[in-house]
Amino acid sequence: MAAIYSDLKGQVVLITGGGSGIGEAIVRQFAAQHAKVAFIDLAIEPSRALVRELTEAGTPVHFEPCDLTDIPALQRSVAAIRKLLGPIHVLVNNAAHDERHPTEEVTEAIWDSRIAVNLKHQFFCAQAVIPDMKAAGGGAIINLGSISWHLGIKELAVYQTAKAAIEGLTRALAREYGEDNIRVTCVVPGNVRTPRQLKWYTPEGEAEIVAGQALKGRLAPEDIAAMVLSLASDDARLVTGHEYFVDAGWR
Repeated sequence: MAAIYSDLKGQVVLITGGGSGIGEAIVRQFAAQHAKVAFIDLAIEPSRALVRELTEAGTPVHFEPCDLTDIPALQRSVAAIRKLLGPIHVLVNNAAHDERHPTEEVTEAIWDSRIAVNLKHQFFCAQAVIPDMKAAGGGAIINLGSISWHLGIKELAVYQTAKAAIEGLTRALAREYGEDNIRVTCVVPGNVRTPRQLKWYTPEGEAEIVAGQALKGRLAPEDIAAMVLSLASDDARLVTGHEYFVDAGWR
């Protein structure tokens, strides 16, 4: 971690999908800033292992198990975090699941489940924390989008629809709550080298991705987390309503 943001120390930060991958890197980097970090995830054991590791390292975090597609459960989890840590200053809407489906095989149930896991919870999580931010005189909401819909990748029509909508949601919330000094931005990751992504790529496939980038490094979760922290900090005090690509100039 290259940057220290002194204004993030003591801030209450909520991260969805924080138990692994990009979300885990975001949790780690906010914890290193000595923010009061809580994260929501459905994966119990990896999340508890992360809590143990960070607590032993002197940067404790709180884990709230929750299925984000259950909106009443999500609202209860946010309330529990607020009761434990205080009003929420920063929300990172990270949780998603890029499951592939050929379009002709998409049923109504698949459509509804994919929209729920990739889009719906972002709106309701933002809705749940906005009163805290308004009362505090400001806050930051960072939504995670995806480069996939900008590229038009096969068998991801529902996922890409949800991710495209997140950029619209970002713009709408930024305009609606700008007068409350609530900043809403969207981070658009490129192809990030997570354990999940590595299930799909051979070394040759990874080399092809790098060849399509303007910068030839392989993106890591920490690269996305670095952008998220910058947007959450006071350094971005007049930054809102737009998306920010972290993709090494892919394609």
